[in-house]
Amino acid sequence: MLMLDYLEEGRMMTWAEVSEVHRSRNGIYHRRGRLVSLLTDFGRINRCYPDFVGNSPEVIHYTGSGRRGDQKLDAANEALHSAIGLGHAVPLFNKLGVNRWEFLGMWRVASSIYVREEGEDRMVWKFELRKV
Repeated sequence: MLMLDYLEEGRMMTWAEVSEVHRSRNGIYHRRGRLVSLLTDFGRINRCYPDFVGNSPEVIHYTGSGRRGDQKLDAANEALHSAIGLGHAVPLFNKLGVNRWEFLGMWRVASSIYVREEGEDRMVWKFELRKV
């Protein structure tokens, strides 16, 4: 079992290692309504999820779940939204390529907003993640 307490930020990992924590191919992993972990690729591979670093490397703007049409407050987005009030930290993994992942550390969901996606005709959830 992968022990998050001992993982160093920036560690390169395989999908087998990441999936010990993040047991889903979806970017938002949750259990019983509670956020467990997150995946990103900063829009390099999946352009429909254009996550990006904010004004500081301590902030990431994370796009909610839903590839087409307006995103809903589905179970995945609800888990992210609920995490704002809970304040617990979750691991974030960045996909660099086939079977290449980077551990970006532990993050908290600080806020959310439902906005029109720039250049697209759809509404999306944007969540602000803050580094722990």
